[in-house]
Amino acid sequence: MTAEPENDPPLPEEAEEKTQDQQGESLFAAPVMAEQERMIEAILFATADPVSVKELNARMPHGCDAAEALVHLRKRYEGRGVRLVKVGDDWAMRTAPDLGFLMQKETVETRKLSRAAIETLAIIAYHQPVTRAEIEEIRGVSVSRGTIDQLIEMEWIRFGRRKMTPGRPVTFVVTPGFLDHFGLETARDLPGLKELRAAGLLDNRPPLGALPKAGEGDVDSEEETDEGQSELFED
Repeated sequence: MTAEPENDPPLPEEAEEKTQDQQGESLFAAPVMAEQERMIEAILFATADPVSVKELNARMPHGCDAAEALVHLRKRYEGRGVRLVKVGDDWAMRTAPDLGFLMQKETVETRKLSRAAIETLAIIAYHQPVTRAEIEEIRGVSVSRGTIDQLIEMEWIRFGRRKMTPGRPVTFVVTPGFLDHFGLETARDLPGLKELRAAGLLDNRPPLGALPKAGEGDVDSEEETDEGQSELFED
């Protein structure tokens, strides 16, 4: 019976190299959680747009857990003038909602939305994903290409998935920029009818869905022909 050869013991040079590798790994261990929180603070304060967890992890040293650090950091900022908020799937530092009035003098109103644009935006926010035909049915008037283009240019709405109906029409949904502007984490945080009435934002007019059907009411002053509007919905 032949005995299996024994493995040769590691040479002193190999053992020393392995020890150095282990020391190197320890030198580059992930920072403590408090330091990770400081890193995230620095990144978010220096970035105007919300940042994803994936991007935070990519910027931080290897082994950091941005998701866990965000949880701790969010608790630390509760009740402060600046808060850590979630915008869709991303994160950002924002002024506390109740202190927004302090920023009013610094806010410059560069563009006003028409009533048609406001109604269209509200319908998309509450009914997304929604097609142009569905928007027109709810409003009771045609939706012009200019209205849609304005909201897309402001990056408050974008094209959603095509609807599984004849013609495969394009749908519209709100963007993370819309959520960020209005201080919402998701579209589910939009106020309901009771909240809107309590705030005096709803009057005694019929709800949008009760307006006359398309063709029976007035048409937007910026209405275009179907041929011109169809350019938005070409494949």
